[in-house]
Amino acid sequence: MHAAKKVLGHEKNVKFVIAGSGDMEPFIIEKAAELGIADKVLFAGFLSQDDVERAYKMADIYVMPSVSEPFGITALEAMKYKTPSIVSKQSGVSEVVRHCLKVDFWDVDEMSSKIIALLRYKPLHETLKEDGYFEVKRFSWDTPAEKCIQVYNELISKG
Repeated sequence: MHAAKKVLGHEKNVKFVIAGSGDMEPFIIEKAAELGIADKVLFAGFLSQDDVERAYKMADIYVMPSVSEPFGITALEAMKYKTPSIVSKQSGVSEVVRHCLKVDFWDVDEMSSKIIALLRYKPLHETLKEDGYFEVKRFSWDTPAEKCIQVYNELISKG
């Protein structure tokens, strides 16, 4: 919310959508009100798969400022729908993707600067949109599934 406040100090025509729900939701809602930006933040709650797809396609940018996100599947989904993404360096997904912007979850200034850059600089926006899309197309569940099956088979044969 602090990064959103900084972005709104430079870009007035921006709306933030917080999708999903969890134990931090009441705190985030209160923080938006406290910062005076509640009218610029939509708390969408849980979204169906169709609504998730629509949200990614409508979004100009996806931001995952997670303190700890072991997998980061949502960032990969955003890139699949050609939504330029910003992820925290502390997330697992930051270790496997190159075509997104990365920031420390605590660095509000850097996060807001990167959001503004993606809003203002079309070449950067388009590059991350296209390159991110092609990057995630190479990911598949087949290889990890095959590795898991191989480990199970090895354990069974030893048992």
